[in-house]
Amino acid sequence: MRRAPAGGVVSYAKVLCVGLVGVTGHLVEVEADLAAGLPAVVISGLPDTALHEARDRVRAAVVNSGQRWPNRRITLNLLPADLPKFGSAFDLAIAAALLGGSGELPLLPLEHVVVLGELGLDGAVRPVRGVLPMVAAAARAGVGKVIVPAGNAAEAAVVPGVRVRAVDTLHRLVSFIRDGSPLIEPGSDGPPPTRGGPDLAEVAGQGLGRRALEVAAAGGHHLALVGPPGAGKTMLAERLPSILPELDDEAALEVTALHSIAGLLPPGGRLLRRPPFQAPHHTATVPSLVGGGSGLARPGAISLAHRGVLFLDEAPEFSRGALEALRQPLEHGRVRLARSRGGAEYPARTQLVLAANPCPCARPAGDAYCECPPQARRRYLSRLSGPLLDRIDVQVRLPPVRAAELMEATVESEASATVAERVAVARQAAAARWAVLGHRVNAEIPGPYLRRPPWRLPAPDTAELRARLDSGSLSARGFDRIIRLAWTIADLDGRDRPDREDVREAIQLRTGDAT
Repeated sequence: MRRAPAGGVVSYAKVLCVGLVGVTGHLVEVEADLAAGLPAVVISGLPDTALHEARDRVRAAVVNSGQRWPNRRITLNLLPADLPKFGSAFDLAIAAALLGGSGELPLLPLEHVVVLGELGLDGAVRPVRGVLPMVAAAARAGVGKVIVPAGNAAEAAVVPGVRVRAVDTLHRLVSFIRDGSPLIEPGSDGPPPTRGGPDLAEVAGQGLGRRALEVAAAGGHHLALVGPPGAGKTMLAERLPSILPELDDEAALEVTALHSIAGLLPPGGRLLRRPPFQAPHHTATVPSLVGGGSGLARPGAISLAHRGVLFLDEAPEFSRGALEALRQPLEHGRVRLARSRGGAEYPARTQLVLAANPCPCARPAGDAYCECPPQARRRYLSRLSGPLLDRIDVQVRLPPVRAAELMEATVESEASATVAERVAVARQAAAARWAVLGHRVNAEIPGPYLRRPPWRLPAPDTAELRARLDSGSLSARGFDRIIRLAWTIADLDGRDRPDREDVREAIQLRTGDAT
């Protein structure tokens, strides 16, 4: 879009772009107005530092691409003006609007087209983070065409209903606008990635741990594993993604968008179909776990593990502040980060897995050779606060691995593929049952629904559970989580409703005294 004053010289142009706030994209109009006066470039519309620096990048890119830089007063405005703008993805749109406003380019080919990309000083168009949610936002706004950096073309092409074209230089974009030269087509998908990685068949023994892992996978429950070194805590946790179902289209788009914002997408631009796995070091800070940073708050490990697994190995060694910061996201499935220039919200519906030694000395043989006094043992595990553990559905203590279990043939252990089949059937049963409520797995069901007809269990089946609640040894939150566990156990065993034995096993898995 361009405007010519009475003298016939074009002085105004507009190009569409997209800005991100959190994982949500917003359509942005990049306006350029060129007027007589002292040569200068003014950018308005709540730009951040990277955008303020765009004036120098764009000037060098325009000149080095063989175009004439207008020696006039240039005003660039990013609408809506009250929406904070972050990053360098506006560079290419700014250059196109500026050249259109100066009369160098007829911008009719860019009508109703979103333009994204960062410019190098030599005129190269470089990839940017967050292209997937940007293109998805353009599609929601009714824009059917986008131009993106060549390095982001495959990523952008996964959004349905949008025609994607790519550029590698500003010169290519100018040639397209001026002469109709073709742009770069997104490459065709290569072969789908093979499903490899750790397998449950490699875990020796630990029948209790394997059962807890299967129940957690089938119901989407959080899991805590306590045991001596070498008991298999880390091996079990690392194999949880191998028994989870692949992500459907909606979940895959969510997960891929988050990794796009973080700049962690693998080459090829495919949708991420496997549940993600995040295992931060125990020195991780609060922002690295839940998200943060200056300017635009970036997603943390709990959001990068959305629809997958967040594993905290040596959990008592994490700072108390970092662990406590997980409580609200675990409860609500979202992270809300408030900043002075605006807030950001990221999804965080993940399965948390905690692993801990029973005491500071962590003797491999367990309690038999432990030299820690009872007070030291209690103090060590008390680093995992009661409110945090109350949100962990499955809490089991793993015994040391025996020689007979370690030396037996691994072919006798069930492989991940076999367990994954049972998990998939159980999840399908839960999804069909709770579809009317809009939930997928048992762990997501609000407690009140499970305590009233038609889902309330008979009083004789919950007698032990109610007694624990009345005695104070179990919280109301724990009561609901045990009921959810019982439903998951019933789904795994192919029953329509839990019975007394299912509730009893759920109590054992929750309290950690299963045998």
